[in-house]
Amino acid sequence: MSDLKRQAFRLFHRLRVRWAEVDMQKIVFNAHYLMYFDTAMSDYWRELALPYDSSLESLGGDLYVKKATVEYHASAQIDDQLDVALRCHRIGTSSMTFKGAIFRRDDCLISCELVYVFADPATQTSKPVPAALREILLSYEAGEPMVSVEVGTWQTLKADASQVRADVFLKEQRIPVELEQDDADQTAIHVVARNRLGVAVATGRLLQHAAAVGRMGRMAVHRVLRGTNLGREVLQALMQAASERGDREVILHAQRNAQGFYARQGFVSQGEPFEEAGIGHIEMVLKLPSSH
Repeated sequence: MSDLKRQAFRLFHRLRVRWAEVDMQKIVFNAHYLMYFDTAMSDYWRELALPYDSSLESLGGDLYVKKATVEYHASAQIDDQLDVALRCHRIGTSSMTFKGAIFRRDDCLISCELVYVFADPATQTSKPVPAALREILLSYEAGEPMVSVEVGTWQTLKADASQVRADVFLKEQRIPVELEQDDADQTAIHVVARNRLGVAVATGRLLQHAAAVGRMGRMAVHRVLRGTNLGREVLQALMQAASERGDREVILHAQRNAQGFYARQGFVSQGEPFEEAGIGHIEMVLKLPSSH
């Protein structure tokens, strides 16, 4: 069936079958497949750039599983690498139907249908699917981007940038406020990424470090949405702003756990690791292509 081909899906969650998930027949125990689909659903919300809890709260409801059906075509075994695919198939008045498939390479092993109902969490009675959520789901399945990126000044982006930075640096990483906030914000170029609900989910800034050298910093992505392309989109917007300003290179102080991310974007480490605000960092640099 065409709806069980890989090309019918936009969202894929990759996993490897663990020893604890197989039964005495040495194949995946059947109940785990629903868990695989549920795990992929978390990735689906990340792809929408919607932190689940806060987004559903702002929409005035929550999602409840009404029906879950699984059809077994073949079995997965220990150490198999699987791609769990999901797509929104239909949106009714208060329900949403998702189709799913689990692939081992191009072979569809498992298919499923999940029906969710949008409901009031206090009474668990159904409500119409909000127009905003309906539009987001349809737009995602149509291949449209889920975030918009704005480049601007501190005066125009302060509220959104400050909120993301407070959540990541002050609350999550417990960096003292006097180290996170400085006067450099006033002259920096700022970038904010917003989801389709208008909520800021990522930010970063660009300073003038030296002649024709930019310095990026305050890169922050909502905790739930890391691992998507948000950080890359903010970084590319900052790099574009630096190039347009005439910078020949950009430097940044990368937290050590983010070093690999920046390396994949072309940044090269230089010097020895050091600590800032009690967190390990490494300086990294990227040569910018000439704009002429």
